Amino acid sequence: MRHFTYKSLAELQEAARSMGAAYMRFVCDKAQVQRVLQRKVTVGSRIAGNSMAIHPMEGCDGTLDGRPDELTWRRYERFARGGAKLIWFEASAVREDGRANPRQIWLNDKTVGDFARLYEMMMRAHEEECGSIEDLIVPIQLTMSGRYAVPRKTIAYHNPLIDQKSGTPADYPVISDDELQRLEDAYVDATGLALQAGFTAIDLKATHGYLLSELLGAKTREGIYGGSLENRTRFFRNVFGKIRAKYGSRVLLCMRLGCFDSVPYVRDEATGLGKPLPYPIPYPWGWGVNPQNPLEEDLTEVKQAIGWFREWGLQLLNISLGCPYYNPHIGRPFEKPDEGNYEQPEHPMLGVDRHFRIAGELQRAFPDLPIVGTGYSWLQKYAINAGAANIEDGNIAFLGLGRGVLSYPDFAKDALAIGDLDEMRVCKTLTYCTFLMRQKTNELGQYPAGCPPFDKLVYGPIMKDAREAKRKGSK
Repeated sequence: MRHFTYKSLAELQEAARSMGAAYMRFVCDKAQVQRVLQRKVTVGSRIAGNSMAIHPMEGCDGTLDGRPDELTWRRYERFARGGAKLIWFEASAVREDGRANPRQIWLNDKTVGDFARLYEMMMRAHEEECGSIEDLIVPIQLTMSGRYAVPRKTIAYHNPLIDQKSGTPADYPVISDDELQRLEDAYVDATGLALQAGFTAIDLKATHGYLLSELLGAKTREGIYGGSLENRTRFFRNVFGKIRAKYGSRVLLCMRLGCFDSVPYVRDEATGLGKPLPYPIPYPWGWGVNPQNPLEEDLTEVKQAIGWFREWGLQLLNISLGCPYYNPHIGRPFEKPDEGNYEQPEHPMLGVDRHFRIAGELQRAFPDLPIVGTGYSWLQKYAINAGAANIEDGNIAFLGLGRGVLSYPDFAKDALAIGDLDEMRVCKTLTYCTFLMRQKTNELGQYPAGCPPFDKLVYGPIMKDAREAKRKGSK
């Protein structure tokens, strides 16, 4: 189903007005787009050289023992030369059992040297292409994949809807409080390794249904990590405190935070559209949801938690929504679903508007905390116009692109140089990258993810192989 049919920014603006996308505004003047996006952003004691960010985009292309591989190096050299001054390094497992796929990179004693060489290459490439590295910030995202880890999942609590969608038995064991305490130390140890590799900023990944994200919604969990909001944020308080105690101000503390879980969706066989699984009212699970209508956000607890995170040392926040495993349209409004998944149950513009509404409310609530906005890729070449408007209005500090940089890693250069993007290079949100992420049938148990339409020489043959393997497997 085609949604993005707009031939001009004026057409897009009119569609936003007629659809009631009230939080979608655009800067139309190219020179003004340039002026806004070149603004420097203060982040703790650091200064980012412009207002553009690259989100943590996993390539699923590490070695089986967790080292960055050839395609990982290629991707980060392209990102480093692309002009953005905030490059959020992808999810890196803190333990082997925290990997979301067998090729996810894993920071440990044996791989830290590889991470260091990759980081050094990024600094060298950025300096060659963009000038100073003093105004470049590169947080490394530390993760424990939890329910979506392989080969054995780790869950924080039971939500029967998510259990159903993820194939988790009702009697599957929940991670113990003692194990969570040991995991806290794994994050602290990984922070030390990150510093050893050269990174000076770390992110506690708490989004997309992974373990730390799931803890925040664990209202029905018993023990010291569940139930009350104080308990559900205990892990973060402890890890931030331990990092500060051990490493002081050497580390910039960051977080990518999912702020609205919503509910799991499935494909309606009659229409092909996504539909929510039947849910009880009040809805007793989840994070950032209205218990009387979990299809709507309620940011009361989210704001309280962010306030605490600030007290505990958080200096940079990256906002995300939903879970790609059970409601991908919430987090990544798309033009076309990955093969076999559901079609958008809402117009993608409304999903983008939801991103802008939630991020704007949070940025205005915490004006001294720089926040990175998400949800821009569906807007294609007009993403920078919307980002400039959100920055100008105080609704965000950084425009962040994720999928869009796989096709257009140097978007920031064009945004700064001409205030415009090349229509022939922008991501069309056709979800081929997600399709590749979901394919597990090659000899390594995971295909690498990239952009087959716009990076054809590298990912075109990979896409062909993945489709052929899927076709053979379905016979």
